[in-house]
Amino acid sequence: MMKCKNEPTDNQILLARFAKAMGHPTRIAILDFLLKQENCYFGDIHEELPIAKATVSQHLKELKDSGLIQGEVETPKVKYCINKENWVIAKELFGNFFQNDNLISTKCCK
Repeated sequence: MMKCKNEPTDNQILLARFAKAMGHPTRIAILDFLLKQENCYFGDIHEELPIAKATVSQHLKELKDSGLIQGEVETPKVKYCINKENWVIAKELFGNFFQNDNLISTKCCK
């Protein structure tokens, strides 16, 4: 039986950061929208979503802080896109996490 360490690994911390950022349906919608674009401006995102500008800004901040997206100021606008490097890392971490299970061989909660 594998023992858990007291401290989470760097990959576990990063995976949790990505998961937290993706933990709201509006953020998933923003990511989905950005995945279909090379890049876009704040106004484009706001037009796509039926919510207040301040709320869009808050969700963009969460996604940017997690590293899943990046923003670039092009005065007077801000342009957003997927952070491709971190997107690849997130895909790998989530993939490994969901592939690494023993559910098939365990007898728990029938």
